[in-house]
Amino acid sequence: MKKPFFALIASIAFAATAFAQTTVSEPWVRATVPQQKASGAFMQLRSADAARLVSASSPVAKSVEIHKMEMVGQMMKMREVDGIDLPAGETVNLASGGYHIMLVGLNKQLKEGENVPLSLLVERKQGKRETVVVNAPVKALTYAAPKAAGVGHAHH
Repeated sequence: MKKPFFALIASIAFAATAFAQTTVSEPWVRATVPQQKASGAFMQLRSADAARLVSASSPVAKSVEIHKMEMVGQMMKMREVDGIDLPAGETVNLASGGYHIMLVGLNKQLKEGENVPLSLLVERKQGKRETVVVNAPVKALTYAAPKAAGVGHAHH
């Protein structure tokens, strides 16, 4: 009687972990000054299989956009993109100066020590979607994330 029960429990545990295909590490949001209406969210994303971050949302902002910073000639330009590819098994770094998430139309000042809830929508093959909920700590305006060693980069 015990063997089938443990096999059932093990298969349920495996199914639950297999469903969570996308993992988030080192999430953080930049603090704001009073009256500032936008901020950036940064993190590392890793997907077990090929996927794409297609949107994000947060109750602290009117809209949440996926952006990319890049050099265009001699100028750094930021533009909204329709998603970020997450190659299978690779870590994609969302950081200042590259891909990141913009919180636009903030409804309050973001202060160091607070947490910002984010929902990330990841799309897989055959249109399967996964929502990843992140609780990102707010870091000081002067905070700089440590450089991630050996982190892959997504190409749009």
